[in-house]
Amino acid sequence: MGASILVAAISSAFGAVLLSATGYIAALLSADPYIGDSGTLALVLGILSVLLVGVAVYVASIVTANTFATVVAGRTRRIALMRLIGASARSQRGEIARQGLIVGVIGAALGLIGGTLLSWAGILIAEAVLGIAGVEYSVVQAVLVIPAAVVALTTWAAAWAGSRRVLTVTPLQALGGAVEVSHVAQVRKGGRNGAAIALFAIGGALLAGGILLGLITPLGVVVAFFGGIFSFTGLAIGATLVMPPVLRLVGRAFGRSAPARLAAENALRYPERSSRMAIGVVMGVTLVTMFAVALETQKAVFAASADGPLPSDMTTLMDTFAGIMMGLVAVSAMIAAVGLVNLLTIGVVQRRRELGLLRALGVSTGQVRRMVLLEAAHITIAATFTGLVLGIAYGWAAAQSLLGAVPMPPSFSAPTLVAPAVPWLLVAVLVGATAVLTLVAAVVPTRLATRVAPVEALAD
Repeated sequence: MGASILVAAISSAFGAVLLSATGYIAALLSADPYIGDSGTLALVLGILSVLLVGVAVYVASIVTANTFATVVAGRTRRIALMRLIGASARSQRGEIARQGLIVGVIGAALGLIGGTLLSWAGILIAEAVLGIAGVEYSVVQAVLVIPAAVVALTTWAAAWAGSRRVLTVTPLQALGGAVEVSHVAQVRKGGRNGAAIALFAIGGALLAGGILLGLITPLGVVVAFFGGIFSFTGLAIGATLVMPPVLRLVGRAFGRSAPARLAAENALRYPERSSRMAIGVVMGVTLVTMFAVALETQKAVFAASADGPLPSDMTTLMDTFAGIMMGLVAVSAMIAAVGLVNLLTIGVVQRRRELGLLRALGVSTGQVRRMVLLEAAHITIAATFTGLVLGIAYGWAAAQSLLGAVPMPPSFSAPTLVAPAVPWLLVAVLVGATAVLTLVAAVVPTRLATRVAPVEALAD
């Protein structure tokens, strides 16, 4: 549960730092004799903080729910044994939910303390570097408890949602081990898959409607916003239909060797497990790419509206704002990366018998290490590619629905279709980050996989 505590701590600290930063900026504006008490700007900063914290909590809840779902899959035999001696499914699920609440409280408390200390140090550094004086602001405030409480409750709810499979565990499964849902059983989940397709279709329709409405009024971005929520939620629910084929397609690029084929087939054999690992990274990459494409497209529109290059001070201001936004959104991507490392590690631990059988059949230690590394590479590459495609589409839809009614040269007439502006430097950075994440995510799992003794593993 260490990674779940870390995820909760990062989310709680992120909320504390954001609230402290916006509060200090509001106090700084109030102390300025020329600006005075800018209530509007403070309100905008507060709304932005709530939205960013909400995004981080959303990503953290998905990662936590996936972690607990993977843990439950590994406890199938233990849960079945408890059912065999009289325990109810509800009591077993309640036990896992209580573990989630404990994990959430511990992580939120650590994050609250760390975020408060970080905010205090950041304010001191800012005052010393920028020469700010005469601003009275107390870092320790009751409002900082709000994001910590939200994170704790969200972790509890995510653990409850991730443990829903407990209700399907039967006492007969006590004879087995860690059981994941197979590809055939996953495809037969008509209700869940139908709901995912319906949500994605509704979201796509709303996105198209927002783009068309954006050719008349900038309020089209509101419709496109809900379209993005619906469509991505449908994608997350139906990830077991989308991600395994993508993973298998990526796996073919690694050749036809035995470790590469085993790594590729694992994604299709247990789509629920591989999809849980990939969807968090997809969310992180999508968020970063979406904000970058939207901001880059907005800059291109302003430059075209000005019929020439933008003034240097305006360009600097927009680049600074874009950098700050990327740094804030990167926190959500970091949470997703922690989830990937944790799920890969748990997956290797739960597959001791499988790895032991491979070793007994003659697979060498080097081949096992390469198989685990390729699995991590499949997931990160497929998730990054999917996230880039979704991020570019969502970012363009946001810019188009917001700026479609802006008059553009040479005719200075609306409506106008805005071409997406892709920041290729960011794409290159994300590809490089994918390589680093693959290596980091595979360190602990490969070490655990190579330490599996065939006789001990088969005896479990």
